[in-house]
Amino acid sequence: MKSVTVARNYAEALFAAGDEFGPVLDAVAGAVQADEHIAAVLESPRVSKAAKAQILERALKGEAPREFVRFLQAVVRRGRQGLLAEIAQEYQVLLDVKLNRVHAGVTLAEEPDAPTQKQVVERLTKALGREVRAYFRSDPRILGGVVVRVGDRIFDGSVRRRLTALQRRMLTGE
Repeated sequence: MKSVTVARNYAEALFAAGDEFGPVLDAVAGAVQADEHIAAVLESPRVSKAAKAQILERALKGEAPREFVRFLQAVVRRGRQGLLAEIAQEYQVLLDVKLNRVHAGVTLAEEPDAPTQKQVVERLTKALGREVRAYFRSDPRILGGVVVRVGDRIFDGSVRRRLTALQRRMLTGE
């Protein structure tokens, strides 16, 4: 839990400097996770913090704003480079709050086509009163309808749930 708090603090500091750093922060965090050589250099106690700062500056020259490079150098100087993925995630949360945006997991019985996805997003946006970023998946076990997860809330409009509820009512005589 402590690493989340530390990551949130770094994300808040970067967010205070600007809300345009999300894509470059995601790219750097992704590169560190995807390339074991980058991670090894940044984590290695054999590579001085000054050398790491120079490597970051050279690698990101012309690719990232100077303020962002200085931020990354500060993260590395304090030995927090292992938290870059968490920092990126917390930064995204702050950006979502600012932009009044939510993320929704949407499950349908079949893989949705583009018009269906657009219709679902529009209806969710209207119902929730916030911009919705939907992530779709299919699960034939729900039989039909839709199951939506927004944060820790689940909206289950599946045929399977309706059939289960009907069965329960029939068995209990309600």
